[in-house]
Amino acid sequence: MNIGLFTETYYPEINGVANSVYMLKNELEKRGHHVYVFTTTTPGAPEYEHNVFRVPSIPFIFITERRVGLFYQPKLAQIMRKLNLDIIHTHTEFSLGIFGRIMAKELKLPIVHTYHTIYEDYTHYMTHFRALDRRAKALARTYSKVCCNTVEQVIVPTEKTKDLLMQYSVHKDISVVPTGIDLSKFDRTQYSQEEVQDLKQKYGLLPEHKIMLYIGRVSPEKNIEEIINAMPEYMKTREQVRFVIVGNGPALEKLENLVKELHLEKQFVFTGAQPWDRIGLFYQLGDVFVSASKSETQGLTYIEAMASGLPVVAKEDKCLEDILEQGFNGYSFTDQQGLYYGLDQIFFEDKNTEYSKNAIEKVKKYSSEEFAYQVEQVYQQVMSRDRVFCRRTVYDTKKI
Repeated sequence: MNIGLFTETYYPEINGVANSVYMLKNELEKRGHHVYVFTTTTPGAPEYEHNVFRVPSIPFIFITERRVGLFYQPKLAQIMRKLNLDIIHTHTEFSLGIFGRIMAKELKLPIVHTYHTIYEDYTHYMTHFRALDRRAKALARTYSKVCCNTVEQVIVPTEKTKDLLMQYSVHKDISVVPTGIDLSKFDRTQYSQEEVQDLKQKYGLLPEHKIMLYIGRVSPEKNIEEIINAMPEYMKTREQVRFVIVGNGPALEKLENLVKELHLEKQFVFTGAQPWDRIGLFYQLGDVFVSASKSETQGLTYIEAMASGLPVVAKEDKCLEDILEQGFNGYSFTDQQGLYYGLDQIFFEDKNTEYSKNAIEKVKKYSSEEFAYQVEQVYQQVMSRDRVFCRRTVYDTKKI
């Protein structure tokens, strides 16, 4: 097949959508397909990228470290007309996604859309008043519904996201395809003890320290503040515990100041953003991965952490139902005492449970190869349908 992937974010950007599309392209190419990516210009992007086309972009007005592409590009449209595409797969609801829809309609191609982001969890970037935020959330739900109801099939990473879209009144077929990861990247045997020790030494981490780890975007929706606020009581009697936060984002300065206000500077480490090709090594810093986020569609960082051999202690969330097994590869919590209990069980109490081995075993099904295979099955299912029927229904937006 000749496949067009449209995304607002792509390698070398570090986020779930960029990683997902990058991995999908590579794995589909291994399966013999020709894959073309249409994305935005990005600082630090390689000079040459095979079958990657970038359009001029600007920082997103509300989240400046994210970029959005300019709308319809005539030169790129001309290139697309010569690629003999069989299917278009959009990964964004914004300019590049709209461009993909325009080209799908013009070229009479089937279109699949992956809904990666629950936008109503991000409206705080646009509003600062509760009344406005309610309206913004309602708008986010309506826009999500429109985007999903005007394609032939929707892909989501979890049942949680599928249930949410059904609540939005999305009536198109929805396939649940968990985003996979390159498990080998997080295999602890890929990293020598010397590498890990050198990195620990760089950040003042000693062999006797018990290390909580968070890797990801440092932003309000990730709710890192809840965990930090719980630490004075916990760390007061557990002085060997350290919390390492790897990543950057709009909440970083606020969290650093909060740690100072709580007088916990000696037990916290903020590393800032790190190159994606070194993230696997940074996972080796931790003894347990922690998160209080409620905005995850799938929780890829949880899967990455488990693939790295880390048990997880995370706030209870439907996206964790299939990957976090209480007392087996980690613990979920709903309150502060639950957080303490999970951490203590892993750090101090339960020495018989093989948390690390169990974590690695639990996520083997999330391989990048399986992910690409399942997406390929969706493509074949969509392309096998009667195209006359599809063309009549896909773009009939009056039915939304």
